[in-house]
Amino acid sequence: MAYHSGYGAHGSKHRARAAPDPPPLFDDTSGGYSSQPGGYPAPGADVAFNVNHLLGDPMANVAMAYGSSIASHGKDMVHKELHRFVSVNKLKYFFAVDTAYVAKKLGLLVFPYTHQNWEVQYSRDMPLPPRQDLNAPDLYIPTMAFITYVLLAGMALGIQKRFSPEVLGLCASTALVWVVMEVLALLLGVYLATVRSDLSTFHLLAYSGYKYVGMILSVLTGLLFGSDGYYVALAWTSSSLMYFIVRSLRTAALGPDTVGGPAPRQRLQLYLTLGAAAFQPLIIYWLTFHLVR
Repeated sequence: MAYHSGYGAHGSKHRARAAPDPPPLFDDTSGGYSSQPGGYPAPGADVAFNVNHLLGDPMANVAMAYGSSIASHGKDMVHKELHRFVSVNKLKYFFAVDTAYVAKKLGLLVFPYTHQNWEVQYSRDMPLPPRQDLNAPDLYIPTMAFITYVLLAGMALGIQKRFSPEVLGLCASTALVWVVMEVLALLLGVYLATVRSDLSTFHLLAYSGYKYVGMILSVLTGLLFGSDGYYVALAWTSSSLMYFIVRSLRTAALGPDTVGGPAPRQRLQLYLTLGAAAFQPLIIYWLTFHLVR
């Protein structure tokens, strides 16, 4: 016997519409959660700067990556040009370093006041390489410090939301141009003062490049502790570098031939040394103050 099934179909449709949605298997946490009721941040979360924010800022990471590429590209170009115009054997002397030398040299740059003997050591009328003589100038530390400064500048600009390839490139090129100008000025001063020594362009470049260590410490301290920490680190690193430059140039760079010379020449050499040392804090401040706010 036939029967009408419309009621059953209607009831099925009604039950399908009335059935509640199944509960989700997992809670949705994409919107994040609050550490306190009401969505308010925990006490101390409004700190102006901390290490986690420094390393977790996407803009800062992009800036560091771009700065690393610029530094690597510049390093390759410098090496290419040096191979064209500079003797590789002479250049290897300034990169003959080891880990122990680098650690001791960095300590000497930061705290040089207890160092006693500043004379460069010789063996058979040839200066010992840096890894055997702490007083010997090197180009490894200035080169690595310059690259680190570019990376740190990119990170600082990224944190301040001011990063752009043009700004970072200008920052790196300005730091390099200032060192070149300083070396040229020192060469002119040495020529005018008629200083007789083994001082070369590489020596002056090494001594001028040590300022990057102080620049790194000043910027890093400023990022961690604010402007007050920046000025404290700037004062300390500047005074340490000035002391280091004066003692190094008077003994290693100017040489013992200046002793017993004419008084006017000795005064010129003293003014040259003091001028080179006094110029360091100005350059450090000019190249770092805009990175700390």
